[in-house]
Amino acid sequence: MKPLAAAFAALVLAQFSFAQIMYVGTYTGGDTKGIYAYRFDKATGKLSPMGLMAETPNPTFLALDASGKFLYAINEVNEFQGKQTGGITAYAIDRNSGKLTQLNQASTGGPGPCAVAVDKTGKSVYVANYAGGSFASYPIESGGKIGPLGTFIQDNGSSVNKARQAGPHAHSVVLSPDNRFVLGGDLGLDHVMIFRTDPAAGKITPNNPPFATVRPGSGPRHLVFAPDGRHVYVASEMASTVTAFTWNPENGSLEEFQTVSALPADFKGQSTAAEIQIDARGRHVYSSNRGNDTIAVFDVDPQTAKLTLVQNESTQGKTPRFFCLDPSGHFLIVGNQDTNSIVTYRVDAKTGKLTPTGNKYELGKPVCFVFLK
Repeated sequence: MKPLAAAFAALVLAQFSFAQIMYVGTYTGGDTKGIYAYRFDKATGKLSPMGLMAETPNPTFLALDASGKFLYAINEVNEFQGKQTGGITAYAIDRNSGKLTQLNQASTGGPGPCAVAVDKTGKSVYVANYAGGSFASYPIESGGKIGPLGTFIQDNGSSVNKARQAGPHAHSVVLSPDNRFVLGGDLGLDHVMIFRTDPAAGKITPNNPPFATVRPGSGPRHLVFAPDGRHVYVASEMASTVTAFTWNPENGSLEEFQTVSALPADFKGQSTAAEIQIDARGRHVYSSNRGNDTIAVFDVDPQTAKLTLVQNESTQGKTPRFFCLDPSGHFLIVGNQDTNSIVTYRVDAKTGKLTPTGNKYELGKPVCFVFLK
């Protein structure tokens, strides 16, 4: 290889060594067709659009298996394959181009699925159905296909807000660090549901205790485990709060020790919480506010694990349905669902506070981001 050509090739390789593929799930309609991808430059925080990777209706939540070979997307619809239910679609990933090849699809057993997760062994996948108020699990077959339905669990009951909590509304599925439990917020019941997993069989069973509670009318939505494996933080949609729990990994139980608002003290309007994340060191928790349209930044006390609100940073758009920290933890990426934009922020390593990078990208109704490792 000639020196100039070798230098050019080295430059190209160096460029892509700093880039990771980030998939984006969306609400489809108009010009928005499905799952998109960007190359993320982990040195600068810039995104380079790669285009449409798979066309599919309302892939609003995505999950990758640990091998990085397969992606699973829920189809947030109320009718799928001729049935009154939502769907889940499995894809094989081309790691060079980012293109997704559909493997198969399955019904989620209930309408309006809103969350999906893959266990750490890549042997099972879990779904929460918001409209149906139910949870489902499936084995993953060799080659990444979704196997026959393993478990379907229908929640029942209601809570104090009759307009929004007349019935169950399952809203998340999150694996415990040891892969033995799945937790899921049920907005309609004010419960954080707790299930034991059997990944090899693709099944879940209610734990004993089967759930923890938040304050009536709070509407638990999303949750995150702290890196220490001993604490869980729950974002409650209706109350715009974060509730901190102590997690007992031996018996799968939660004990609340703090609830704090994610909104500025002087905020007077209507707002609902959406996503919640924690940094890799467990020093800062982030939660999004739709209406106030900010990311709330909390300090985590290293001794007590209690939270202190330190910042509400504007998302420069409306309805931050989802956000995530990049794998390095140096950047935070926000999707503004109702103003069709993706905005990036630099994260201060010491304080956890956010500073806009000045980079903003247009995409119709972005909802979920996942990084290919």
